[in-house]
Amino acid sequence: MNPPLGFGVVWRYSPDMTSPLSESSTPTLPQGTTAWVLASGKVGHEVHCIGIARELGLEPVLKQVRPRALFAALSPFGPIDPRDSAHRPGSLLAAPPFPDLVFAAGRVTVPYLRHLRRASGGRSFTIFLQDPRTGAGTADLLWAPEHDKLRGENVVVTLTSPHPLRPHVLAAARAAPDPRLASLPHPRVAMVLGGPSAHHRFEDKDVAALVGIATDLAASGCGVMVTPSRRTPERLTTALAEALAGKAAFVWDGAGDNPYAAMIALADAIVVTGDSVNMVGEALAAGVPVQVYEPSGGHPKIAGFVEKLAQAGHVRRWAGQLERWDNPPLDATSRIAGEIARRYGAFRAASPNR
Repeated sequence: MNPPLGFGVVWRYSPDMTSPLSESSTPTLPQGTTAWVLASGKVGHEVHCIGIARELGLEPVLKQVRPRALFAALSPFGPIDPRDSAHRPGSLLAAPPFPDLVFAAGRVTVPYLRHLRRASGGRSFTIFLQDPRTGAGTADLLWAPEHDKLRGENVVVTLTSPHPLRPHVLAAARAAPDPRLASLPHPRVAMVLGGPSAHHRFEDKDVAALVGIATDLAASGCGVMVTPSRRTPERLTTALAEALAGKAAFVWDGAGDNPYAAMIALADAIVVTGDSVNMVGEALAAGVPVQVYEPSGGHPKIAGFVEKLAQAGHVRRWAGQLERWDNPPLDATSRIAGEIARRYGAFRAASPNR
């Protein structure tokens, strides 16, 4: 299967990519530490949780939360679906043994995280990613992106989101370049495309602008690498493939593995559409210039996120030409994982019998 990454880009994990980072600077947890991920069904949520867990050297058990309609509608404030109770044999959360750590993200997982916290008698260390809408007391530790308002002593705040594009993943992709990309000339430019969402539109003018960017880059001698997402309009992908036919370019057409990670790893520069916080953050893992094309529409949170990155020099908005500047990798994953390790150590030290 092709596990999705971010809000829509799909790529295939290899065993090396999914294994914990053996040379990570992130503190590791005691051997035998167990973890669950309460999954909401949204890929972006799962990627965040699993990425951090693996950075900590864990291989978590995925628990897919699917409450019946009434209980889903009452989330995040209501109770869990009773059929999933930890006290019910054979249920989704049947325990003991309770896991040492529980990661969760997504509205429907909030009641389940609270339930496990109570049912375990405080034994399980609970972690919620993003704003649960029920306050910082929902979990032992929470992570929030800077553009959210959630704050508290137990809230870790970072500018970008966690993701699995770890340094070893990119290094592996550079060491064994995807043959579809290896022959492209330098500078290589990755174009990472999102698509219409609740707040953004890809109108005809956006299609024309993105095709224009791609053809200008190719005409200037760049090797162009294009990866669409599941949300990318077909007319955009088709127009790009036609415009770049016969040029030093690769447009992924959905056949075979999506070389998304390889494109990020091999890029000398990246152009990413500004409709996804995750995609912009993942692009910044490469340590190359990242320029953002903002499609029609927008949302204040995403616009504010891009503006903060621009003010800090991490990204620049597309202004008609490829720009160059030193842009070291921006990595929130190791910081979040390190804070979890530190606080979990204090949590265990406070009650050694946990």
